[in-house]
Amino acid sequence: MDHLVIAGKTFASRLIVGTGKYSSPAVMVKAHEASGAEMITVAVRRVNISDRSKESLLDHIDTSKYFLLPNTAGCYTADEAVRTARLGREAGLSNWVKLEVIGDERTLFPDNVALLEATRTLVAEGFIVLPYTTDDPVVCRQLEDAGAAAVMPLGAPIGSGLGIQNVNNLRIIREFARVPLVVDAGVGTASDAALAMELGADAVLMNTAIAGAQDPVAMAEAMKLAVRAGRLAYQSGRIPRKMYATASSPIEGLVGR
Repeated sequence: MDHLVIAGKTFASRLIVGTGKYSSPAVMVKAHEASGAEMITVAVRRVNISDRSKESLLDHIDTSKYFLLPNTAGCYTADEAVRTARLGREAGLSNWVKLEVIGDERTLFPDNVALLEATRTLVAEGFIVLPYTTDDPVVCRQLEDAGAAAVMPLGAPIGSGLGIQNVNNLRIIREFARVPLVVDAGVGTASDAALAMELGADAVLMNTAIAGAQDPVAMAEAMKLAVRAGRLAYQSGRIPRKMYATASSPIEGLVGR
């Protein structure tokens, strides 16, 4: 079976999903089940870790079934992101972290300088770091060199639903990446997820595209199928693009020619 492997850990699903923006915890649970995902990202700041007697997001996630990927959503400096990651680990969430250091409040684009700084710090402290970054091949290489376990370039701005905006950059990142490539952010519908996988992504991470859909559970299943189809198409090797037609039924050797 074709598995996703990150930092030596194996996942059967190549779809990673989030926990925000759902209309209710019950809908979130059903969407997670329909997605077939095995890894779920949770914002450390949305988890009640100070008083476990009160309701928490984790009450609705079966941690024996799903692997938790804490994230540092809402952090705007390297120090803030590092502290948040440490807090998640100390609370027993995980030593894995989806590292986000936002550089612009309107676009939510990452601050790649601060991201690199935080990556180096957390890797040195034994974290498995999956950094959310721009689709810049140079930055992705720098994050690899800093010890990132995967690179996670955006397809488009977070929550925009615009789909893959820079196909060529993702192809370049795929060509040179020595660690798994996870397309994170910007997916709007199933065809976007399929395209990301057809470009060679090892996985796709999404939240809004599912949680914000009119029917989140049905969209979760659509995303599951799209990721599988895109991966299979990538492995199969598409035909080359040509400027002119090529007959699907060859005419060479036909009688009368």
